[in-house]
This record gives sequence, structure tokens and C-alpha cells, in this order.
Amino acid sequence: MSAPKSTTRTEITPDAVRSGHRAALARAITLIESRKPEHREAARRLLHELMPSTGKAIRVGITGVPGVGKSTTIDSLGSLLTSRGHRVAVLAVDPSSTRTGGAILGDKTRMARLAADPNAFVRPSPSSGTLGGVAAKTREAMLLCEAAGFDVILVETVGVGQSETAVADLTDFFLVLMLPGAGDELQGIKKGILELADMIAVNKADDSGNRASAAAAEYRAAFHILAPQSATWTPPVITISGLTSQGLPELWEKVEDHRRRLEATSELRAKRQQQDLRWMWALIDERMRERLTSNAAVRDRVPQIEREVAAGALSPMAGADTILRTLGMDA
Repeated sequence: MSAPKSTTRTEITPDAVRSGHRAALARAITLIESRKPEHREAARRLLHELMPSTGKAIRVGITGVPGVGKSTTIDSLGSLLTSRGHRVAVLAVDPSSTRTGGAILGDKTRMARLAADPNAFVRPSPSSGTLGGVAAKTREAMLLCEAAGFDVILVETVGVGQSETAVADLTDFFLVLMLPGAGDELQGIKKGILELADMIAVNKADDSGNRASAAAAEYRAAFHILAPQSATWTPPVITISGLTSQGLPELWEKVEDHRRRLEATSELRAKRQQQDLRWMWALIDERMRERLTSNAAVRDRVPQIEREVAAGALSPMAGADTILRTLGMDA
């Protein structure tokens, strides 16, 4: 028998990823997260080769207020799905370390069952200050997981906030977890989150008595005053317990029902097409910012321009024009 091909960080092959081997998948994600130019080119080639093997998984974004129990719920939900024959990948975005920029990696310890499950893959990634509560390379990591044969992708975000809605731009189903006691929560939650939600699940229903049911009723009432995203889907509100798995089978039935409905009307295909377009423009924005920060002439001039704008000697528009001209672009 011939020796297997090398799967070093810079030479991960498409076949190694398609094999579903978790170590090969982990190294491939490390490759796409790298900012080294030679790694970026290798990552681009890898993704290009793997694109035909992607797109078949159910993509679910899961967000919620801090302390709502996202990781516990994902651990229980993922275990339920693997017991039914699914292969589940979890992309858990950790807050970046302010000293090293790396992930704190707490989610692997909070998802103990999935971390040890041979049919699951848990990948904590640093948010690296990226807006939207998702890591800079979450989209690419999701595609790699699909190519590796995972048919359910769960994306856990940092938490509900002003910029958290970016997760809706890379998933098919956007689940918002909430705590019992809706009075205060309903006041604090962003309207934009409710407008993007495909379902709300009130967690910790096992020990909250009637508060979870009361909270669910308030969220249902809130949905009545919002225009639905889809003519074929009205966001449901359910009560669950991530700790005891109460309500999780119903939760997944709703996710599958949503997928069937959107596939029947071709809405899912149209949604993913729009997501791909937004992804393209996000990459353009990222590359333009990188050009700004890597250009020596711009780096030399920016501090002085910033001082002049801050002092009122130069308008923000004039400062932007100056920087763009330094880059060789028409202002």
C-alpha cells in the first residue's frame, strides 16, 4: 500500500479534505485563516477545487444574548443530530485574545459531547475584531466542512449586538435564542435581529416555570408587527431546554420544514446567490483595506492626514481623497 499524500498546512489536498478526516479539515481551515501571501494563494486554489463538493449542507446560524446557553444548546442539538445519522460541524466564534489575537477556545470545553463525537467537528475560531460576530474566514471554513461531508453546519456567534446580523448572510436559517423573562429582553433586543430571525427559541424552559411560555407569547406578539422575510415562512417561537434537550426535536423539525418550503419555491437558491454576491463584495472591501495598510506610502502619510483631520485643518472627505490618491486611485 502506498503512503498517503502529505497533508502539511501549506499542502492540504482536495482529496484530503474530501476524505472527511478531521485533522486534515482542521489543517485546511488553519490554511485559509492564515494571512501569509503564499498560504492565501494555496487556500484560493484549494477552495476552487472543492467548490463542486459544497452547497448541500443545512446551514444554521445560532445567536443570542450572553448567558443564554448557546454552547449547551448546540452540544445537545448536535448530539441529537449525530444520533440520527447526521455529520455535524460547529463553527464557534470565540472572542479574540486581546494579547495574541487567537481564539480563547472555550467552546470545545463547553461542547464536551460533540468534541468527542466521531461524527462531529468543533472548530473555535477567533473573531479577530470582525464585525458581525463571525470570524473573518467563517464562510470559507463552512465550505470546507461541506466538502468534508458534513451535512449540518452550525455557526455559533459571539452574541446579539448591533453588528451581529452578518451571520444571516452566510446561513440558511437564523435561530435566535432568548432567556425567559421577556419583558426586559424585549426592550433590549434589536429590532433588526427580530426581522432577520427565522425562529426564536426561549431557552432554559426546564427551570423557569411559566416564564418561558410567557416570554414566547410576547415574542409571537412582536412578530405580528413585523413584515415577514418570506411569503412562505412565518417565524415560529418555541420553548426549549438545551440542558435537558426538551424541545430540540421540535426545533430541528422547524429547521427542516423551513428548508423544504424554501427549496420548493426556489427561495433557498436565490438566497444563497445573494449571499455569494455579498461575500464577493465583502472580500473586495477586505482586500482594499489590506492594500491600504500594506502600502508603505500610505502608512507614511496616514498619521499626518489623521492629525490634520482631527485638528480641523482638513475635512474628512479631503483626507479620504488624499489617501486614495496616494494609493493611485482617483478620488
